[in-house]
Amino acid sequence: MTLTMVQEYLKGISHEGFISLKSMIQDYLVFRLEVKNFLTKQFKSICTEKCYQNKLSACCSKEGIITFFADLVINAILSSKDELSQLHDVLRIPNKGFKCVYLGEKGCLWRLKPIVCEMFLCDEAKNKAFTEKPDFNKKWEDLKDREKLFKWPDRVVLFDTIEQVFIDAGYFSPLMYLHNSPGLLKIKKDNLLP
Repeated sequence: MTLTMVQEYLKGISHEGFISLKSMIQDYLVFRLEVKNFLTKQFKSICTEKCYQNKLSACCSKEGIITFFADLVINAILSSKDELSQLHDVLRIPNKGFKCVYLGEKGCLWRLKPIVCEMFLCDEAKNKAFTEKPDFNKKWEDLKDREKLFKWPDRVVLFDTIEQVFIDAGYFSPLMYLHNSPGLLKIKKDNLLP
């Protein structure tokens, strides 16, 4: 299981190595806080009422979740032992429902949920918010463009760098999309990245 592998690596590195990883993600955390603040301010009432309380949300369907390896690493760096233990517990239970395995009574069980989840807005929510306040659309598009700076490998990006740290230490996961996905590898090749 990838989460166990990530925890093993983090337990085995030096204090300096852990601090280096934490410093590597600081710009990303600033970005994520900005996204969270924007979504809370502009969409919380729409999304909570329309989807979460009424259990209509497709954004938290188990087939809709894509987790990058870097998502797991960053979440593990930020999470307490109890939070990680809770994630392990839910992964041991077969998910026979239609919702994401990480969706609990109070929302997502991750300390910092996967970027794909954070950056998802359904058309209905966007139409409602952007119709009422069109300037929100520009801000959202700016945030979507900035998201690519961390995970779109047409340049050296954080998600690729994190995968490489683990690969260099002898670890492998199928979630290392920036080193496994034919589409992402083609983008790297087209931009002459290693």
